[in-house]
Amino acid sequence: MRRIGQILVDLGYITDEQVDMLLEEQRRNPGELLGKLAEDMGLISDEQLVMALAEQMGMQVVTLSDTKIPEEILKLVTESMAQLYRVIPLRLEGNRLTVATCDPQNIAIQDELRTFLGYDIRIVIATEREIKAAVDKYYSEQQETFEGIVSGLSEDNELQKAAESIAGGGPIDLTSAEALADSAPVRKLLNMVLLMAIKEHASDIHFEPFEEEFRIRIKADGVLFEMVPPPRHLAFAITTRIKVMANLDIAERRLPQDGRIELTLQGHPVDLRVSVLPTLFGESVVMRILDRSVVSLDLGKVGMDEGILKDFRSVMNKPNGIVLVTGPTGSGKTTTLYSALSELNEISEKIITTEDPVEYDIEGIVQIPIDHDIGNTFAQCLRSILRQDPDIILVGEIRDLETAEIAIQASLTGHLVFSTLHTNDAPGTITRLRDMGIATFMITATVEAILAQRLVRRICSKCKEPVEPNTGQLMDLGINPKDAKGKFFYRGKGCDVCNNTGYKGRVGLFEFMLMNDDLREMILKNATTDELRKAAQKHGMITLRDYGVKFCFEGITSADEIIRETILES
Repeated sequence: MRRIGQILVDLGYITDEQVDMLLEEQRRNPGELLGKLAEDMGLISDEQLVMALAEQMGMQVVTLSDTKIPEEILKLVTESMAQLYRVIPLRLEGNRLTVATCDPQNIAIQDELRTFLGYDIRIVIATEREIKAAVDKYYSEQQETFEGIVSGLSEDNELQKAAESIAGGGPIDLTSAEALADSAPVRKLLNMVLLMAIKEHASDIHFEPFEEEFRIRIKADGVLFEMVPPPRHLAFAITTRIKVMANLDIAERRLPQDGRIELTLQGHPVDLRVSVLPTLFGESVVMRILDRSVVSLDLGKVGMDEGILKDFRSVMNKPNGIVLVTGPTGSGKTTTLYSALSELNEISEKIITTEDPVEYDIEGIVQIPIDHDIGNTFAQCLRSILRQDPDIILVGEIRDLETAEIAIQASLTGHLVFSTLHTNDAPGTITRLRDMGIATFMITATVEAILAQRLVRRICSKCKEPVEPNTGQLMDLGINPKDAKGKFFYRGKGCDVCNNTGYKGRVGLFEFMLMNDDLREMILKNATTDELRKAAQKHGMITLRDYGVKFCFEGITSADEIIRETILES
């Protein structure tokens, strides 16, 4: 395939000198497309870029302003899909749907639209300006809501008969099951759920069958929200459609299955991890959404205050030792560790990780997925990693004594080891390591620091308002009412921006325990968690609760969020 720069020169749009300048600019901005850089710098127009892309890709150019699109064709692609993929459907010939896009270099578009829509896809090219104008023109008045789709499905008697005949018990006709899962209404419903969840930066989608209903819930900002439930008889069709997309066995309904769906939306990859679990009333499906564009792997942006960040960075740059990040599932431990590794990712350092699963691919880091089915455990992997001459090691989680002992040996032999544990707070991690069976002198010799963290919802900036703290909240947070006199907490009233929840986004709470001689001596004397906590506070450790209280008075989060996440931290 000819390079876009050469094509632009051959068409007479730019000179060779300008190509050299663009290549230099591209080197300074890795990931930027040369043609887009040329347009942004005013060297070519959007029409010229489209002509060059058409020449490069061997595709047809269309002018959307001159094209009349039938309403039945527009209905094949929802507004969310048109916006996210930057496409407009033009015509349907047999089973082949022609769509216009301004992003023809994204070769995944064709495959993913085929997966979503069930048609063979033919791509033609239009300018980005025309695509945006067409979306505004054709979709502004006929926005299809999720409720409208569900209502239409409830009234579709033929679909109900087909679904009930297949899912009525006994052997399944796989051909009929695939046909039902591939039907336009089922595809449209699932597509809208997926696109809404990705657009809302949700972390999980739950599809749950019960005796009388089929529930769909989306987890955003750490809280589950229920959507309008689709008709119960479509549970089998929807779960089958998900299994088809994830390349799972649709005939197997008795055993758990795991798969993945890979998408590319608006030029960035989205990975959907699919877990299927058989239940009393059908298969329950949970989809974990891993969207790299939502997560900024920058340690300066995870939310630590300057003091903690400075101390954490000093520990990160030690030649050996163990650094532990603790907290419950979904508290952001992985993001913090990935951010730390990204910062340490230099050509002079060999970094190896072992994870279950590998969530984000980081260039320059060797990442190993755990597979318990074949005996590839954390401990087994860690033994092999040590023979690969690493400088820095990430162990996804210390789950047992064997893994902990190998991690300790790794740190004693000159390696810096990062890992995670599930504990309530930083001082409690020492007790957890003791309970695993690790000798106290080993803990004091290797553990350099422990970072405990939580995620709380951030108050929506559009509807934030001050409120006077009530006595109950002050008591729960351990604040003397006299100290809070004249001060305010904050809350979100609820608006369209935050879907009337009062919250938008999340922020981290951190508790950083930096090991020192006093703490090590206390650990050797088997000090309790409470004694360690008090000693750490004397040396400057801010507890999760106190960190959260500061956020309450600053209007970052609400008192209810801090009480919910740190109520056990006393």
